[in-house]
Amino acid sequence: MSEEVLELYLTENKIVKQHLDSYNRFIEHGIQEILDAVKGIEPNIPNYKLKLGKVWVDKPQIIEADSATSAILPMEAKLRNLTYSGKIYAEITPIINDIERKTAVAYIGDMPIMVRSKACYTDGMSRSELIKAGEDPNDPGGYMIINGTERVLVGIEDLADNRIMVNREKKG
Repeated sequence: MSEEVLELYLTENKIVKQHLDSYNRFIEHGIQEILDAVKGIEPNIPNYKLKLGKVWVDKPQIIEADSATSAILPMEAKLRNLTYSGKIYAEITPIINDIERKTAVAYIGDMPIMVRSKACYTDGMSRSELIKAGEDPNDPGGYMIINGTERVLVGIEDLADNRIMVNREKKG
């Protein structure tokens, strides 16, 4: 009976569902919550502050050698040894002498995009659309592509509080 339950669960839910759900929550709410907690930036300039507003992550794009910008899919990132990432933008409002000035949108960095997350172009694609785009329709996602290599976030539980755990890969 337990095998039937497990099989039913895995047909309805991907094995990487918790990774995708967690990443989607972070992209949709977590980054904004971090900026909301910070509220603003006060540089060492008298009577000058920066108020942080809405933040978002764009879907992955690549800038080609001829300066053209185009969307990139996970398989192309793997084949071209590229990082599958999106740009992070935030609304920033300067406050000078307690007067808010015009809000601007600022690029604040890049973020690796988890394959099959809501920030991935493959999210919501049908099996035939994935095949037509050159993607593997059986790929469950739940990983990032860094310099063409698939990287997985591995969750571990350990009883050692306040310890950073790092593994070093041996090359060669």
